[in-house]
Amino acid sequence: MSKPEHEFFPVTGVAFTVCPGDDPKITERILASDPETGVATRILRYEPGADSSPMGVQEHDFWEEVYILEGSFTDLTLGETFSAGMYACRPPGMPHGPWRTDQGVVTFEVRYPA
Repeated sequence: MSKPEHEFFPVTGVAFTVCPGDDPKITERILASDPETGVATRILRYEPGADSSPMGVQEHDFWEEVYILEGSFTDLTLGETFSAGMYACRPPGMPHGPWRTDQGVVTFEVRYPA
């Protein structure tokens, strides 16, 4: 299976849902996904004050590209803050996070198989 085909549509019609980890301040809007592989295109939102520390450092078995649309967040392991206009490309197995934000952040992410 693969991601479904979509022609242009208003993404505001796709609801935000709470991400795995069950923190109501960390939500995602899944635009397209492949349930068999777990790869997805999504908008991720951390509300002000969100902290993913309970989920620990993240590592994935897929590629992940992230572009920050609004706000900023801090990678607590690196002690670095990343803000709107910045981009990351993470290969499978690259550790990142946990994250915290004071002002909130919105990212656009694409995940695909290794």
